[in-house]
Amino acid sequence: MNDTYRAFFELQMEPFRTDIVLSEIMETHDLLAVHERFDYAVRLGAIALVTGEIGSGKSTALRYATGHLHPSEYVTLCITASSGSILEIYRQILDALGIDVSSASRAVMTRRIRKEISDIVHDKKMKSVLVIDEASLLRLDVFAEIHTLCQFQQDSKAWLPVILAGQSNLIDKLMYRGSQPLASRIVARSHLEGVDRRGMEEYLVHHLAIAGIKKNIFDDAAVTAIHQGSGGLFRKANHLARGALIAAAKEQSMIVTAEHVRLAATEIF
Repeated sequence: MNDTYRAFFELQMEPFRTDIVLSEIMETHDLLAVHERFDYAVRLGAIALVTGEIGSGKSTALRYATGHLHPSEYVTLCITASSGSILEIYRQILDALGIDVSSASRAVMTRRIRKEISDIVHDKKMKSVLVIDEASLLRLDVFAEIHTLCQFQQDSKAWLPVILAGQSNLIDKLMYRGSQPLASRIVARSHLEGVDRRGMEEYLVHHLAIAGIKKNIFDDAAVTAIHQGSGGLFRKANHLARGALIAAAKEQSMIVTAEHVRLAATEIF
């Protein structure tokens, strides 16, 4: 099925992918706002917050921001949160640092992480950044542990800035008493929302161009249908747009219509 529609539209690659190279990510206002606040928090050694609904582009924004950190200056530790204990977070951090620890002791793990961060600063003359995606899944007790992990030399050295990204309920979790020490370190907040119709059309055209089509083949009604069906969120828009291309190719239509989008919508949630 994929080969058929790609051949019909003469696509050079699968369209509406999420794994596009950094230089091809569309620089929306929200994306640049995340990048600006990300850099600000990193420079201060503080914490930044990135929130948004599922599919709003949080992970892409994080990839864009981390991708602009110079690899000779920064060690970026990217992990994905879960509802597990702090030990799961520590294991992911140690894995990102390339450290194999067989012990399940929280104290041992904390000590190894803190030593490695210190070595990065003193021996390698570099900086570390901890990025936690899906942070809204974290248990409340984990926030206090992360705060403790970030304290170096009686809290006088800001050696481990943290970027927390998750759905909007992340803010609610940070309001709890036990989370407030960590929340007090937040110096910047970004919230990603669905784009408007114009932004959606620009997004569709942008991704068509990446795939090798230099003009918009979605008619006005199709753009509106994708925007309404996705709520302006990029992930669902990707699925609708790709499915609509497949439906159009089946009908040998070089123009994608709202009916093609409707057919695509029956295949996804």
